[in-house]
Amino acid sequence: MSSENDPSADNQQERLYQSGWIVGFVDGEGCFSISIFKNSKTKYGWQIMPEFVVTQSERSLNVLEEMKVFFNCGKIFINRRYDNHKENLYRFCVRNRNDLTEIIIPFFKRYPLQTAKNNDFIKFCKIINRLNNKEHFSFSGLKKIALDCGKKID
Repeated sequence: MSSENDPSADNQQERLYQSGWIVGFVDGEGCFSISIFKNSKTKYGWQIMPEFVVTQSERSLNVLEEMKVFFNCGKIFINRRYDNHKENLYRFCVRNRNDLTEIIIPFFKRYPLQTAKNNDFIKFCKIINRLNNKEHFSFSGLKKIALDCGKKID
């Protein structure tokens, strides 16, 4: 007996399964971060760099490659180890603000994180929104963003 189900239903089920797996994996191994550092080449001497990162050892590089394909954005970087560890670390990293705004944030809003990391995600979204509204183009806006990150700049 043949099924009359839409063939895309399998793809929908697979996407749902992958989405849940990614949420769990990011809850354990992911990070939403906003770096603020001095940069004399910018108007106010500070630069803001938002990023979504998932880190894994070399043995699990395939997981990061699958995430890159799933999200269709980001890059994978190697962090060479020179200590007593035998494996290098790899980072799947999304820094492009448009990709963060259009792909990463909507995904984690649709499929919420289950740990306290969701609080980091909420702060991350707030700061991305401020950046998208160009609040960092004024020094007062830049200071607000820094305070949201727990950093004071002068």
